[in-house]
Amino acid sequence: MDSIQILLIVSFFAIALIYASVGFGGGSSYLALLAVTGVQFDVIRPTALLCNIVVVTGGTYIFYKEGKLDLKKCWPFIAISIPLSFIGGIWKLEQDTFFLLLGLCLILASILLWIQPGKVENVKSGNIVFNSSIGGAIGLLSGLVGIGGGIFLSPILHLLKWDDAKRISALASLFILVNSVSGLAGQITKIQDMRWPFILPLAVAVLAGGQLGSRLGIHKFNQVHIKRVTSILILIAGINILKDHL
Repeated sequence: MDSIQILLIVSFFAIALIYASVGFGGGSSYLALLAVTGVQFDVIRPTALLCNIVVVTGGTYIFYKEGKLDLKKCWPFIAISIPLSFIGGIWKLEQDTFFLLLGLCLILASILLWIQPGKVENVKSGNIVFNSSIGGAIGLLSGLVGIGGGIFLSPILHLLKWDDAKRISALASLFILVNSVSGLAGQITKIQDMRWPFILPLAVAVLAGGQLGSRLGIHKFNQVHIKRVTSILILIAGINILKDHL
């Protein structure tokens, strides 16, 4: 195990802890870190997707047990996003195209993370076609880039006043889970070597960080500060990636 992998293990633990505390999986930051440390191109996306799955599985289960997941209301976002995420996963991207897309997505994610939702007084659930279109577009982008998509979906739903914050977080968690699984399935179809000795220690690190973060988040951390610090870090990473590949 070299020094880069040790740094990644420690960093992935911290990222999972922070993101789990605000209901996300951490995919955008995993991607940014893997990109700037020079990890092999074809390993970056499956690593981020697998770590997403590990982090959000527990959170999704907790939301379901608490009755915050209304599947009748959530399914339009999920149904179209799953196949499109798989298509995004199998879509072959040139290395420079991927990094340009990643840089732009990180900058967009940083802007959305900075936006803080107001109190929802009048819920506007939207119609099936509109919700499916949002889910499908984010699902395709998720598969292409290697993120779960919750970091895009959650702020959009807050702006649309789709529901209260807890139910939006529940949908975002489920959305990240199913799209990460679908995107990873697409990635696996075209990868010959998953490099498990590299990936598994990172998965263990995010499992530990995610479990700790989900328990500390509500009671110990200021979620607004966490989101804004994370937003700045993602913005810096996105700008650096674009600078290196433009």
